[in-house]
Amino acid sequence: MSHVPTPQLSDSDTPPGQGGGRGRKRERTGGRRRGRRILISLAVLVVAGAGTAYWLYSGIDGNIQGVDIDRAIGDDRPEKLPTSGQNILILGSDSRAGANAKLNTGKVAGARSDTALVMHIPEGRKQAVAVSIPRDTLVTRPECTTASGSQAPSAKRVMFNSIYSQVGPACVVKTVEKMSGVRMDHYVEVDFAGFKDLVDAIGGVTVTVDQDIHDTSSGLDLTKGTHELDGTQSLEFVRTRHGIGDGSDLGRIGLQQQFMIALLAEIQKQDLLGSPVKAYKIADKLTAALTTDSELASLTKLAEFGRSLNGVNPSTMETIMLPVAYDKADPNRVVAAEPQASTLWKAIRADATIPASAKKSPATGGS
Repeated sequence: MSHVPTPQLSDSDTPPGQGGGRGRKRERTGGRRRGRRILISLAVLVVAGAGTAYWLYSGIDGNIQGVDIDRAIGDDRPEKLPTSGQNILILGSDSRAGANAKLNTGKVAGARSDTALVMHIPEGRKQAVAVSIPRDTLVTRPECTTASGSQAPSAKRVMFNSIYSQVGPACVVKTVEKMSGVRMDHYVEVDFAGFKDLVDAIGGVTVTVDQDIHDTSSGLDLTKGTHELDGTQSLEFVRTRHGIGDGSDLGRIGLQQQFMIALLAEIQKQDLLGSPVKAYKIADKLTAALTTDSELASLTKLAEFGRSLNGVNPSTMETIMLPVAYDKADPNRVVAAEPQASTLWKAIRADATIPASAKKSPATGGS
């Protein structure tokens, strides 16, 4: 959902257990620093820093799949502004085929972009902002080039999550850029089955819910309070919609954002540098679940990108839902609410603070 190169370990990448006590102290300090990096690059960097053998490194590198977004979109894109920081489109893919068919994904044919986040990382690389785009949002899909090279004409009132299956990931990127005016620097897709394996590899994720959640559709059954979720339960958690709010897609966005922060926090707590075996296992599961734009589709490039985000702390990440209103013609769908949505995207383009008024959504999903 173009495989790639092979790096060299630097002198600072001494394997654990080699060198004196001061070296081990530096490794522990490095582990804490790496704990601040976003999920996309964390496990990869840990493996590189732990001095894992070349054949292990090469195997993980080969897991990553790439999509040439620039070639597919061409020049019909927003300008990359000098003060706009870094913007990454992150999709959670829920193909109903293969391993995903066993994960309560329903009986819909093909694949959908079940979760969509625009991650904005300001120029100073400090506090990240994640904007969730509800999958039921009606949008105008621009003219796009399909994976086969044919042209898909522009279409109005298309449900956002259908674009992935209809035209492909490059068209999702182009659609987000058209609706926001924000150029996406990178694209990252996480496959649902791989996501499950990643959670199991780190030993589960702890979440707290303030109400009972019983969703026969996703399979989630939680009582009010704190729970440690395994991989299957985690998928049920982020896919739940009928057990909360009005049963729409909007209700689960809060759960998805909550889980993302909890997952990052769990990885942050683990002494991955002190456990090369665990570091490899996590990196292997993570990269097997990833598809990225071609500029990030290698361990080397992911690691370089991760180093550029050294100051980002997941615990301070702000999570926002794109302001939406119920569609007047179809109350089961939503549309971008104005002027809130335009104000939100304008602030991201300018790398500015997002006004409180731009975070208020007329449609709340009953929460």
